[in-house]
Amino acid sequence: MSLNRRDFVKFSGGIGAASLAGLVGCANSEKNTSTNGGSKFSHLRSMVDDIKPITKEERFARIEKARRLMKDKGLDGIYLEAGSSMFYYLGLRWGNSERMMAVVLPQKGDLVYICPAFEEERLRELITIGTEVRVWDEHESPYKVVAGIFKDRNIHRTVGIEERVRFFLYDGIRKAATRLRYTSADPVTKGCRVYKSDAEIALMQRANSITIEAYRATLEHLVDGMSQGEFRKNCSDAFKALGVSGGCSVQYGKYSALPHGSSTPQRVKEGDIVMMDGGCGVDGYRSDITRTVVLGKASDRQREVWDIEMEAQQKAFDAAKLGAPCEEVDKAARDYLTSKGFGPGYKYLLHRTGHGIGLDGHEWVNFVKGNKEPLTPGMCFSNEPGIAIKGEFGVRLEDCLYMTEQGPKYFTKTSTAIDKPFG
Repeated sequence: MSLNRRDFVKFSGGIGAASLAGLVGCANSEKNTSTNGGSKFSHLRSMVDDIKPITKEERFARIEKARRLMKDKGLDGIYLEAGSSMFYYLGLRWGNSERMMAVVLPQKGDLVYICPAFEEERLRELITIGTEVRVWDEHESPYKVVAGIFKDRNIHRTVGIEERVRFFLYDGIRKAATRLRYTSADPVTKGCRVYKSDAEIALMQRANSITIEAYRATLEHLVDGMSQGEFRKNCSDAFKALGVSGGCSVQYGKYSALPHGSSTPQRVKEGDIVMMDGGCGVDGYRSDITRTVVLGKASDRQREVWDIEMEAQQKAFDAAKLGAPCEEVDKAARDYLTSKGFGPGYKYLLHRTGHGIGLDGHEWVNFVKGNKEPLTPGMCFSNEPGIAIKGEFGVRLEDCLYMTEQGPKYFTKTSTAIDKPFG
């Protein structure tokens, strides 16, 4: 079967824009105000107009859970700088620079923001949780400000440092508050963020549904001779027309055997494997989807490898049972591929079978050998085994799933054939 634009429209299933009416909507801080993203996609409409944000009440509940975890783990407080964890707890976005902008969240007492004095007014415009801001002028030490907060909030033993905090900030703080013990805040931040609420799942559902629609629209415009740049721009424009910022990478032919591609400029030709990988965010929550197709008629070899990859993805999904250790998912995919001649170990499946996903595209927890953590409701992962045949081509199918009380559930319809990328 030759897969051209018309075939994609005819044979692509999946989640259409019209089917989203029943989804629980969520707010989209990455919402794009454009309505068409370019004339190619003028038929697309925003899929984020009805979304609902994470509520302040949910963020308060997250903070209270964090405090319970601090108490359980013996932490007097945690230190966060701007990033996904700050957004998770406080709904506040701020770009990082060499100047400290951070939050101390104590186990007991009110949280405190720290920022440069000249930024205080701008910060206060963004704050919706908490009120206290302590500032420092350019000639002063922000680390002494933090040490003062530790003293005032009775943080006198152990402080958790969030994983994204840059070393120079941690180093300055520990030198200013030498009597404290510093450790990872992961037991708190991971302990909250790994387990998604219904509202978070709904946000991720919308991000995944939008990604499928953007991919469908992008593939409709795939033609012989198209460069990677043209393909990526079309994908970005499709996301824009659907109301978000998003995009994808794309690799053609033999370069699809490199999981993250090549810097070599590429143009697609008839018979080439086409692998696209990317996503978008809705109120910060990410999607991550990979589709592998062929421009024109697939060869028997391509179909055979593609079908084996599809089955490996299914084996991984079937192994994602409540209570099972995460490593069992990776083992199921890898063992199957080895039985089909694509093994052992990392010979053809070059990377882990999946990663956690949420506010960060890659976050805790991974489907990888050695990870004994049991699968629990609320966890979200990618499922993306791959087959990389160096010098020939690669096939990867990636869909994200979440754990429910009944077991794993996909956000998307999976590919069912090399010429049916959307189910």
